[in-house]
Amino acid sequence: MNMQSKRETRDYQELDASHHIHAFLDQKALNAEGVRVIVKGKGLYLWDNDGNRYLDGMSGLWCTNLGYGREDLVAAATQQMQQLPYYNMFFHTTHPAVVELSEMLFSLLPKHYSHAIYTNSGSEANEVLIRTVRRYWQVVGQPKKRIMIGRWNGYHGSTLASAAMGGMKFMHEMGGMLPEIAHIDEPYWYAHHGNMTPDEFGRRCALQLEEKILELGAENIAGFIAEPFQGAGGMIFPPESYWPEIQRICRQYHVLLCADEVIGGFGRTGEWFAHQHFGFEPDTLSIAKGLTSGYVPMGGLVLSKTMAEALVEKGGVFAHGLTYSGHPVAAAVALANIKALRDEAIVGRVKKDIGPYLQKGLREVFTGHPLVGEIQGTGMVAALQFAENKASRQRFANESDITWRCRTYGFEEGVIIRSTAGRMIMAPALVASHGEIDELLEKTKRAVDHTARDLGLM
Repeated sequence: MNMQSKRETRDYQELDASHHIHAFLDQKALNAEGVRVIVKGKGLYLWDNDGNRYLDGMSGLWCTNLGYGREDLVAAATQQMQQLPYYNMFFHTTHPAVVELSEMLFSLLPKHYSHAIYTNSGSEANEVLIRTVRRYWQVVGQPKKRIMIGRWNGYHGSTLASAAMGGMKFMHEMGGMLPEIAHIDEPYWYAHHGNMTPDEFGRRCALQLEEKILELGAENIAGFIAEPFQGAGGMIFPPESYWPEIQRICRQYHVLLCADEVIGGFGRTGEWFAHQHFGFEPDTLSIAKGLTSGYVPMGGLVLSKTMAEALVEKGGVFAHGLTYSGHPVAAAVALANIKALRDEAIVGRVKKDIGPYLQKGLREVFTGHPLVGEIQGTGMVAALQFAENKASRQRFANESDITWRCRTYGFEEGVIIRSTAGRMIMAPALVASHGEIDELLEKTKRAVDHTARDLGLM
């Protein structure tokens, strides 16, 4: 098949440079280099405008859980567009697609959740979270509880409030910080452990939440938000001691526990939601990405029964709404996506087959590698920690430059993996075959080996 489109790649690059500012990149440098033009996706593979094929080891941006080109999702969108391409959830109205989506979603969620507020993205879900949590405390008679606590190096989106709740300081420097938001340290043992064991470190990080609550006053704290594992921060998995202690603290001080499931949700860890893998029970869930496998933008905020009942029974008018909340086409695609995950037993396969296959392969290939100090992950998400001195866990001073180089070598090998600080991260589609995982590991190793040779380690 000829993958070349009607326009030359250089034409697309010049037009892109003329009209777009890309996410988290130096735009001037990108314009000089020339953007990569992706024109086709099928299964786990992408093709660019020059016919080069790439194995997508990141599911887009942790989105395409079912891979590219699913005809059932395309058919769901087509049918819905023909029948009802759009209507809103204002004016006392609803529509079957969103009702049936919620019926499906809550049949899979633990029974202590009951209501959802749909959005267009994870950023919006977390934006809505702040107002919803504050409104809940108003309704139950504790209006002073307004402060949200997040974690440094956590990520909750790129809107003003979601970026403020996140702990990416370089985003705050772009005018992305707000009052009534605080942060505690991330549970990144490899980087910050000192002389503590993982178990000791996990509890120490969790106790920072208690200290922050006592510092600011429990009567002022609305909620604590965190990803079950840190995604954009580097696929960082906390020690096992962390989440039980966090939950204890939230319950003791009557602080809502808010889980950002935008990356971890819909099967990524081998459970439907990542908090189930880690064994804690949040009051809210922020969802997106895997909700539709990225085919159509959609997100949402899931509420516990306790919160929803208070808002419905005592809250009066809920002063929030989005033009595209519960969009019929997005809802139809989400419904088809979740049906496929359920009916094809994909989540169970991640837990019992393909997830263990990936994790075992990573450890067989990279344990003992001169550049890799730690391997983390479960299911279909993983990270390789680069280290200058593995014995002392010393990280490279210029680790971001080194992992970016490795990412670039990955593209040259035909595999898409992502670099974040000193970690190479991957999250392939949940429908990957054993052969595709073998290819992912083989090409990733070539990129890591190339990087190690540059550094004189091989």
